[in-house]
Amino acid sequence: MADARTEAVGVGPRGFRFPLYARIALAVASGVVLGIVYGKAPYLPDGAFGNIELGRLTLLVVTLLKTLASPLIFFAVLDAFLRTEITFERGGKLFLFSLINVVAAMTIGLALMNFWRPGETWRDSFEENSRIASAEGGEKLKETAPLTVVESVRKAIPTNIVQPFVEGNLLGVILLAVLGGASLRAVRGVQQRHGLTAYLPIEQAVETLYQVFIKMLEWVVLLVPLAVLGGVAQSVAETGTETFRLVLIFLATMLAGLSIHAFGYYVLAAWLYGRKSPAAFLRAGFEPFLTGLSTNSSLVTVPVTLKALTERLGVSDQSARLSTCVGTNFNNDGITLYEAMAAIFVAQAVGLDQSLSVQISAVIVCVLASLGSAGIPQSGLVMLPLVLAATGLSSETINIAWPLITSVDWIIARYRSGVNVLGDMTVAVQLDRSRGDVAE
Repeated sequence: MADARTEAVGVGPRGFRFPLYARIALAVASGVVLGIVYGKAPYLPDGAFGNIELGRLTLLVVTLLKTLASPLIFFAVLDAFLRTEITFERGGKLFLFSLINVVAAMTIGLALMNFWRPGETWRDSFEENSRIASAEGGEKLKETAPLTVVESVRKAIPTNIVQPFVEGNLLGVILLAVLGGASLRAVRGVQQRHGLTAYLPIEQAVETLYQVFIKMLEWVVLLVPLAVLGGVAQSVAETGTETFRLVLIFLATMLAGLSIHAFGYYVLAAWLYGRKSPAAFLRAGFEPFLTGLSTNSSLVTVPVTLKALTERLGVSDQSARLSTCVGTNFNNDGITLYEAMAAIFVAQAVGLDQSLSVQISAVIVCVLASLGSAGIPQSGLVMLPLVLAATGLSSETINIAWPLITSVDWIIARYRSGVNVLGDMTVAVQLDRSRGDVAE
């Protein structure tokens, strides 16, 4: 979801209108050609640079994204606290329904990944990459077990303010941001009651720094197609047409999980609690879903979503606006489900044994990451490396998996936006029902 005050990341410099998804698609096609034509051979006779070396450059882009992610999330959360005005009662209901929906998403994702175990289809490919790295004098892929819930909470409490940013401790960054944001709001309230304005420079600084990091992100995202080009070229060179099968399995897995949540759980929630028939909910949600799919933004879709809720479903304007204008910053089931499933998928690919408690801990990281990434353009691309690292995956593994995932992320991202739109509609129906405004 893109913040209304920011330019869409992926459009590029002013006047450049070649969208990011088109550049990524071109990069995938070019990587396939390079991988098939050159294989593991250098591009030039007696040269030392080829598909393998080009693939290794991917790590530089991933590293830049991980570096930017921590401060970006920090200022995004601070900015959200300062801009969002909501009463305790309304906020409590919004939080409750969003929590119920995200728990449902977690349940669907964990059930699908543990019963199907699709990530294991990547096992041979990752083992081959590990053997290649070892033969070339590098280290084999080494994973560390992700933290349990208790250990995650303990690690989230930083020993100093700088530590979470240096170590990329996502939970620690979010904890500091929440404490800082809540404190800033409290201080602002006190000063406003006494007619003071000393808080204004800090508020303006937070907004400015958030915009600065958004601009830095925009520039780094320009390099994403190059990273995808190198990653795909290296993968095709090493595994041949097997790469296409791997990517399609991942794509099918993500779309399956998102579809079950969107057209299964959301429809049932709107029917069983909100008293909206499945046919009525789907008819009303058809246009907003397609708009989110085409624009790749649930925020841009807000006017269409509001019209569908108030005119077609009979939801009160208050509930509709609370869910779509405020709740859209918190109700991110699409990205939460996607990143959690992706993390478990890659863990299965490398044979990382994850107990249910560890998987739940990984999902909680994804939930917090989705809250922190609200309003960050292309948040899926930005957050995924940090989320994968937080779940115990090594930099080498992320370097292999990220280009393959990103090659189809532009498809999944649009679908995620559609899912988030239906999520906003579901929360609006639930809020309205809780107010007693829905006819029996």
